[in-house]
Formats: sequence, structure tokens, C-alpha cells
Amino acid sequence: MINGERTIARPLRWGMVGGGRTGQVGYKHRTGALRDGTYELVAGAFDLDAARGRDFGTMLGVNGDRCYATYEDLIAGETAREDGVEVVSVATPNFTHYEITKSLLEARIHVICEKPLFFTVDECDEIAALAENNGLIVGVTYGFTGHPLVQQMAAMVAKGMLGEVRIVDLQYTHGFNAGDDVDAPEAVKWRTNPKTAGATFVLGDIGTHLYYLSEVVLPHLKVEKLLCDRKAFIPSRAPLEDHATVLMHYDNGARGRLWVSSVNAGNMGSQRYRFVGSKASLEWSDSHPDQLLYDVQGEPNRILHHGMPYLEDESLACDRMGALHTEGLGDSWSNIYLWIAEAIDAKAQGDDTFLKTHHYPGIAAGTEGVRWLENCVRSADAGATWVDFQ
Repeated sequence: MINGERTIARPLRWGMVGGGRTGQVGYKHRTGALRDGTYELVAGAFDLDAARGRDFGTMLGVNGDRCYATYEDLIAGETAREDGVEVVSVATPNFTHYEITKSLLEARIHVICEKPLFFTVDECDEIAALAENNGLIVGVTYGFTGHPLVQQMAAMVAKGMLGEVRIVDLQYTHGFNAGDDVDAPEAVKWRTNPKTAGATFVLGDIGTHLYYLSEVVLPHLKVEKLLCDRKAFIPSRAPLEDHATVLMHYDNGARGRLWVSSVNAGNMGSQRYRFVGSKASLEWSDSHPDQLLYDVQGEPNRILHHGMPYLEDESLACDRMGALHTEGLGDSWSNIYLWIAEAIDAKAQGDDTFLKTHHYPGIAAGTEGVRWLENCVRSADAGATWVDFQ
């Protein structure tokens, strides 16, 4: 169980690009990073409006002279200091991720980046090589996979408790984009513009969460082919989609279905994961993150609860609240940030043995998310046809 004791010698000097007062995700990053004494926020380029960014940064406790107007200024200012930042989180729109991440890595600064990571697999491969050559870590904020019961599902699958996996059923939907974009905030407008969002809207914005979590639970399964059908129910969002269904064939013969939508009117936002094997099934939802449904064929259905001693060690190791209290999204983000900090610390110490077995969402996870998106777009643009997964 995590109890707040430091797992690395000292806090990492941490900065942010984006994540300012008007951003949607900045507080999630800070909630995750500042929980366990593994990061100290010392610098940032928080906002396109430099004055607003400086005001916001100082209200967070960052010295005004380390609240920069641009990420280029942050890199120049911090690399000139003996106590400059060691790691920077990139919480900006998709089209900026590649250039900012590349510039930070070239300055020998570790990076934690929002998803989807970049626009193309080629960009991911280039960044992976740059990070490896410079001895740096790139983390990706797939923040939902820090839930203890996600790790419980992975452990149960690995132990063969489901038997052979046959069916993968994934859903992440909400209704917050069911209306048109006439009065939409900027955070919605950039997500529906191909120049700033890339080739997808909901597939990249929320679908990659589903895909990565399924990879965590089922690391031994690989997609062989898929079919993606996507649609913009709000015409102004085309050619991007606000609704999509993806069918997947896995290399063991399993079948998968993934549904993402931001026009599921009335839905407040829900993720549901069901993994069906030859012996039993598991189902978990972020709407009830403390409960895992475990259904064994021919036996009474079970509800497993987080924090209980009957769970696997992998689940109990990342539990924070204990069985009596609720584990939420903030706890999950904290686990992700903690795991990335431990990876950065191990990289700095040259501890390759630790890194070989340490679980965290890194550049490989980000790359696979982009690869999945490329295949989805290829299928959809060909008229929702089956394509071999490349």
C-alpha cells in the first residue's frame, strides 16, 4: 500500500508547459505529481498569455522569474541554472507535442506528455531514439491505468484465472459534445480541427485510453486486423469524428469491440471494460472504480473490492485509501506520476535491471497508441473496411 513515503532520494525539479488557469488538464497533472514528494514544481510556461501565465504560476508558488512566456524561454532559462528543471510535463494541444518534446529532450530534460503522443509513428520512433541516445525518459499520461483494480485485472489474466481470452469489449462515451460548436470553448474547438488535433477527435482524445488499458490487462494479445467506422454527427467536425466503433481481431483468435463517442446525449462520462475468457469474465468501470466484477462460469458472481487482502499483490501495492475509502481518478494519476518518477530516478542511476521490469506508460505505450490511431484512420477512410494491423 502506498503511504506517502518517498521511493526516490529527493523530489525531481519539475516544470510544466501548458496546464494554466484556463486549461482542462493542468490540475490533474499537478494532483498526480505533487502527491508523494517525488516532484517539486519550480518552473513553467503555463499559458499563451504570458502575463496570465505568470500570475497563475506565482499563485501556485512558483517564483515569478521562473514563469516563462514560452517553452523556448523555459528551456533557455532553466538550462542556464544549476538547479534547473529535470523533467517537464507537456499539457498542450496535440499539434505542439512533437516540437516541444523534441526540444526538451535535446536540452536533456525528461518529458511527461499528454496523449495522443504525436501525429505519426515516424515521429514517435524519432523521439524514442532521441530519448534513448540522451538517456532520458518519456512518460505518457494514460492516467486511468493507475487504478488498483486495473492492476488486479492484469494479474488475474496473467495467472490464467479467465482461461483463454475470447472477447474484449471496451466503451468510453459521454454527451458533452452532443450540441454544435457555435459557443464551444477553445478546448473543444482545437480538438475538432485537424490542424491542431491531428487525424482524429474522439478516437485520439478518449479511445486511446481504452486501447492502452486493454494492453495493460492483455499484454500477450496483439491486434492482427481491425475495422473502424467513424462519423461526425456534428457536420462541422468532419473529417474528424465525434463517434466511432472499432472491431478488432487478435492473434489468439479473440474478438474485440471498442465504442467511443462524445455525442452520447445524457451520458455524463463512463468507461467500461469487459474481458471474457473461456473460464470467467472480468468487468470494471471508472464509474465504480472500487469494484471489480468477477464472473466464473457455473458459480455465483463475485464483486471484488479494492484494498482487500484477497486481491493480488500487484493491486495492493498501488492502493492508497484502503478498502474502507474510495479510490478516485486523482489517486490513479498519482500512481502514474509516481511510476514515471521512479523510472526517471532509475535512468539517472543507470539501473537498467529495475527498468526492465518496472511498469509505467512510456514512449512505447505512446507509440502503440499512435499506431492504433493510424490503422483506425486507414480503415475508416477506406470506407470502414478491414485492414491488416501495421
